[in-house]
Amino acid sequence: MILYQNDNITVFQSALFQTNSTVVATDDCIIIVDPTWLPHEINEIKEFVESIKNERPIYLYFTHGDFDHIIGYYAFPNAKTIGSENLHNHPEKEIKLSKIRQFYNDNYINYAQPIQFPKIDLIISEDGQEIKIGQTTLRFYHSPGHTKDGLFLYIENLGIWVTGDYLSDFELPIVFDSVKSYYNTLDKAEELISKFEFSLLVPGHGQVSSNIEEIATRIELGRSYLKRLQKAVQNNNETEINSLEKEFSFPSGFTKYCHESNVTNMKKEFSFV
Repeated sequence: MILYQNDNITVFQSALFQTNSTVVATDDCIIIVDPTWLPHEINEIKEFVESIKNERPIYLYFTHGDFDHIIGYYAFPNAKTIGSENLHNHPEKEIKLSKIRQFYNDNYINYAQPIQFPKIDLIISEDGQEIKIGQTTLRFYHSPGHTKDGLFLYIENLGIWVTGDYLSDFELPIVFDSVKSYYNTLDKAEELISKFEFSLLVPGHGQVSSNIEEIATRIELGRSYLKRLQKAVQNNNETEINSLEKEFSFPSGFTKYCHESNVTNMKKEFSFV
């Protein structure tokens, strides 16, 4: 379904995990972000792009390589792809593809589309690297922590900021890469909102926001959770560690897995033991 729309941006939200897929239209190009989840949802995005593109080139940008963010790659075979160098060199490409297959099988979904890991045409290797398409300026920033291959996008002309799996209104930090890197990415996010003019934040999951104060609150909520977990781990406070798991919205086997990953990475990086 369409979560948010104005003259330049349409944000589609899946029924699953409140996952967002974004289409940005400028005079120069169409930018698609993380088309995802169910085949009919991906097809809705594809049909929308077909209806608005005219002669404009299509760019397909991946915020990171988690399987839920790359599952719709097949739908845009003629798009120029954009991703981080770490996405391009991802060490677990086949594992991500096996998760897509497992998702289809677990949910009895018939699929004919090819299951492929994105081949990246435009590789972002430098922090702050720009891609200019006519008068449209795309500026990219590395955002490791959740995953090593994370990549923010700031669309300069429109003030649109796409953050992938950071700065959700409900989802706590999920650390599959590095807690220290996650802290640094939150610091970077704070720097960016003081440096640029923003009209809209689009996270990978949850609600968009045009309120700078609310965005700053999201950053601080993520930092607060990590700091409290760090303190609990360093103090070997199992009661507090278990209590922090209960702060996850929609408690499930998945959120338990995410919490355990956070604890494991926290112990690896910050434990006094």
